[in-house]
Amino acid sequence: METVDIRKIRKKMEKMMDHKRFDHTLGVAYTASALAMCYQEDLNKAQIAGLLHDCAKCMDNEKKIAICQKHHIPITDIEQRNPFLLHAKVGSHIARKKYHIHDTDILNAILNHTTGRPGMSQLEKIIYIADYIEPGRTHAPNLKQVRQLAFTDIDATLLKILQDTLEYLKDIDSPVDPMTQQTYDYYMNNSRKKQKKED
Repeated sequence: METVDIRKIRKKMEKMMDHKRFDHTLGVAYTASALAMCYQEDLNKAQIAGLLHDCAKCMDNEKKIAICQKHHIPITDIEQRNPFLLHAKVGSHIARKKYHIHDTDILNAILNHTTGRPGMSQLEKIIYIADYIEPGRTHAPNLKQVRQLAFTDIDATLLKILQDTLEYLKDIDSPVDPMTQQTYDYYMNNSRKKQKKED
């Protein structure tokens, strides 16, 4: 992987984010680093993806839509109705164009950190989980249980977060991105297959 100055990225994130979002970003980078050590993933890549995962979060919705239109980034119907969901797609684009990140795994980790996707890489799983369990997070369902599980079984943790997220969104009558459901179905199916082999 090309050399990336993590300190420069951190300074840029601090300038462009509000305090709360920057604290969250540092928390995700820290947690992603810990998970990377636990699961023998590239530490540098985990830190970079953690720092950049929300680089488009503080952008207003109109700007996110404009960037997608200008650079031919597809917008789904649910994203059109809820443009805040676009921050992952736009963030992946910004990481490549503005921060010169060309590592596909890092770009995918940023791209898929909100919905997941079937067949995620280890780094993608780490960023998805780190975003949910970072130390500043207080309101996610079953947080204590998920934090404990995260360092012993990464796939079980991923599945638990997806399940809790879908249940929470349905409870509050919030839109569910179809990719989140597809990701849950994929990993639930994998889990069942694994269980059958063990039985």
